[in-house]
Amino acid sequence: MNSLEKKVSYRANNTYETLNNLTKNTKNIWLVFHGIGYLSRYFLKYFKELNAEENYIIAPQAPSKYYLNDKYIHVGASWLTKENTGSELENVSAYLDAVFEAENIPENCNLIVFGFSQGVSIATRWLASKKLKCSQLILYAGGIPNELKVSDFNFLEANKTKIKVIVGTQDEYLSDERMKTETQKIKLLFKDKAEIIRFDGKHEVKVKIVNSIV
Repeated sequence: MNSLEKKVSYRANNTYETLNNLTKNTKNIWLVFHGIGYLSRYFLKYFKELNAEENYIIAPQAPSKYYLNDKYIHVGASWLTKENTGSELENVSAYLDAVFEAENIPENCNLIVFGFSQGVSIATRWLASKKLKCSQLILYAGGIPNELKVSDFNFLEANKTKIKVIVGTQDEYLSDERMKTETQKIKLLFKDKAEIIRFDGKHEVKVKIVNSIV
């Protein structure tokens, strides 16, 4: 018996979370991509110490939700897996385009794109595809997809985007060997213009570092 994989298209809905209010006093708008196992509403806790009047945070939600353990209580989510990655990436990109359009981000605000862990791969892929003008690109404890090329990020140089790569010295997912590879990739893609910041810690978001970005 032969199996055959087929494909259909359909309309889907997904949520996202925001923190604070977008007003005339807003200076910085953050587009933050959580890591695997998070829900966007819980990821926002790392941004609650930022000045609420000046910072507006948008947290998209990874679409693939699942129970985190066999107790079936706590729910997490994943952006992508190795299964049907191309199609899933199309879905995620369409969703992010919809979020961006819905928020109608003012051009006079600083746009900060922040990816943590698996969120780094989503942030870089979407940014490279959309050629989005942003003031800062923060890549926190994650890997950049291998298919991305130097030409994908030339627009960042034209926009004078500040690029920061943040990694803990004891990150269990980014060994010294992998960091050598990632560092080479970072230097190539961003032409030695990315600032690499190492902090004493593991695979974790440090609120103190988030606060220092602005």
